Amino acid sequence: MAVTVDTDRLGLATLRRLPVECRPLLRPGTVPAGIVHLGLGAFHRAHQAVHTEEAVGAAGGDWGIIGVAPRSTTLVEALAAQDGLFSVTTLSGAARATRVVGSLAGVRHAAGDPAAVVALLADPAIRVVTLTVTEKAYRLDPVTGALRTDPELVADLTGDRPPVTVPGLLVRGLLARAIADAGPIALVSCDNLPANGHRLRGLVAQSLALARVPDSVAGWIRDRVAFPGTMVDRIVPASTDETRATARAALGVTDLAAVAAEPYSRWVIEDDFPGGRPAWERAGAVLTDDAGPWERLKLRTLNGVHSATAYLGALAGRETVADALELPGLTAVLRRLIVEDVAPSFTPPPGVSVPEYGEEVLARFGNPAIRHRTLQVAMDGSQKLPQRILHTVADLRAAGRPAHWAALVVAAWLRFLSGHADDGRPLPLDDPLADRIRAALATGRDTPAGVVDALFALPEVFPADLAADAEVRADVVDWLTALDRHGVRATLAGAA
Repeated sequence: MAVTVDTDRLGLATLRRLPVECRPLLRPGTVPAGIVHLGLGAFHRAHQAVHTEEAVGAAGGDWGIIGVAPRSTTLVEALAAQDGLFSVTTLSGAARATRVVGSLAGVRHAAGDPAAVVALLADPAIRVVTLTVTEKAYRLDPVTGALRTDPELVADLTGDRPPVTVPGLLVRGLLARAIADAGPIALVSCDNLPANGHRLRGLVAQSLALARVPDSVAGWIRDRVAFPGTMVDRIVPASTDETRATARAALGVTDLAAVAAEPYSRWVIEDDFPGGRPAWERAGAVLTDDAGPWERLKLRTLNGVHSATAYLGALAGRETVADALELPGLTAVLRRLIVEDVAPSFTPPPGVSVPEYGEEVLARFGNPAIRHRTLQVAMDGSQKLPQRILHTVADLRAAGRPAHWAALVVAAWLRFLSGHADDGRPLPLDDPLADRIRAALATGRDTPAGVVDALFALPEVFPADLAADAEVRADVVDWLTALDRHGVRATLAGAA
């Protein structure tokens, strides 16, 4: 029976039709897999997949990526139909450049076939596992790093059912790898967690303890599994119909897995890979002994300012981050946040100026071609604010300094949780702690001080010493009062 080939769809059969400048550096099927990636979303496709293709193109190696989608089948089906090929369009003002990426050696659906994913993690050919699964998928308390032992996770770790959580998949895979003595491996978190390598190591250790793994197996994992820390930096908005239309116009074929991103891309990686790694340094990555200063630079300066812009922008009715920056006074306030609060809170990497990096960040946020929605950035605030803003507050207070501008960001989040913008339009509460937040608001909704006290009592978000800090509380109450009474525009005008 003849096989029908879709000649209007991106795939191996249509590669020759692509403009030369759009063709991939690697052809899927020619590079054996050495990496499994958990989380097949837009960020991975525009970041790690691109860096890895460039590294293999420059230096070779069996480092194809098998991409694993934890839940959604739509993307897996789209990529499978396209032989693993997808395009990345780089957007900068009016300039656009589209290139197809060929680093995927296969795709899998974790929820549909978890046993296949476990088998991949135990395969000796796989020597690196990277993750972009978002903060909440780790099921860690963002303040303490303790594993949240909800029933779903406990069932994964203590029963025989197929795993459905990210920790469950990782632990089952590592157990199978240890039993097979399949060789060393590195697990690499590329998510915006503080000390993400350390946090991932802690997740695995706590999961092994909960699963009551024998000491010999736990010892194998401890000795042969590395957890290098990383910092990843590229703005990648969610794909839209416009993204796909732009890709089609450039390629001449349809790409249902197309992504778009800003020109800037940085990857800093601790060089701890016992089973080897791609030559990522040939693709612009920074290999280091300690990614911590880079991580704090990015989390506090880029992500923290991103959250500030998203909450204030959403409250003011602005759809995108670039639109929000047009609010009178917002850029001036963000500069003060960077210079007066973020910069003094930590020691940056050698040779890096936090204010200069902050100016670069603001310019990137203002790219009108990157339509990053404020509501997308604003989601999961309980998981994001601790490392993006509250660590800045804690370090400033430990040094005896005020955290005036960071307190505005906290107040903006609390105001966002009220569920309506300044013009009355509804705002969604998309957060793993949504029920806890709603319950807290129900007890303290009457006054700004009551809201602050009720939400400061959430230990999963606010550490006890910060919640008890009278100066921080007073600053947050003052800002929340201004936002409640006068709205974002007037508050910014008064602040600047």
